[in-house]
Amino acid sequence: MRIHTGPEYVVAFCGFAPGFGYLTGLPPAYEVPRRATPRSSVPAGSVALAGRYTGVYPRSSPGGWQLLGRTGLALWDTGRDPAALLAPGVRVRFTAERA
Repeated sequence: MRIHTGPEYVVAFCGFAPGFGYLTGLPPAYEVPRRATPRSSVPAGSVALAGRYTGVYPRSSPGGWQLLGRTGLALWDTGRDPAALLAPGVRVRFTAERA
């Protein structure tokens, strides 16, 4: 987990689902492939890796990325302006939650 919380990430672009940002900044040594078989359901807030990107699933959906952890942040909220928490150019730093 410390490997993932060290770098500062930047949202390169958004897609896949409303609120999903593709974040760059993962050290190349930690790039991992997508799963051979996607999961039928990934919980909202799941932090994940695929290739050179990291991201957070904004809602429950199918997905083939490797899961690392979870966040309680709402990445997509139509009651907020703007609805998307992430947008291209936004800088992100992950922190480990203490139990």
